[in-house]
Amino acid sequence: MKHDNWEKYGTISRILHGLMAAGFLFMFATAVAFNIDEKYFSLMSYHKSVGVLLLILGVIRLIWAIINHKRRPPNLMVAKAGHGLLYVLMLGVPLLGALRQYANAKGGLDVFGITLIPAAPQKIESLVQLGNQLHGELGFALFVVVAGHVAMAVWHQIKGEKIINRMFG
Repeated sequence: MKHDNWEKYGTISRILHGLMAAGFLFMFATAVAFNIDEKYFSLMSYHKSVGVLLLILGVIRLIWAIINHKRRPPNLMVAKAGHGLLYVLMLGVPLLGALRQYANAKGGLDVFGITLIPAAPQKIESLVQLGNQLHGELGFALFVVVAGHVAMAVWHQIKGEKIINRMFG
């Protein structure tokens, strides 16, 4: 089953959901690690690479969600708002990180050693400051929203709504 329907999410949605969940777990873990101890700063190149992959997956996932919108069961406005916030943060956080990397003019945006975007010819201080101010804070907000997303899925499952079964069953 490729497309979503009212009983289950399709294969593509499940794969995108799983890849992004694993990727964001890695991102949260590495962010915590190199903020606790500088010896883990060596994880930064992996953090940036996975961030770019998550941005790409996020765009694909958003397009797929739009395509499948009418195949999914209707949600309450609060669920729609929560999912909307998830998408804004899933796209915005890595985009801010990539923007900061570009604007810093210290090195290009590399994904596992392959330069996708070269660094800016000179530092763009306003964009660096924007990235510095928002990337980490919105990353933490994303963590909180994801935790709420998981908590609500568990809550609805306990209430008998089989939400988790739709994604994993």
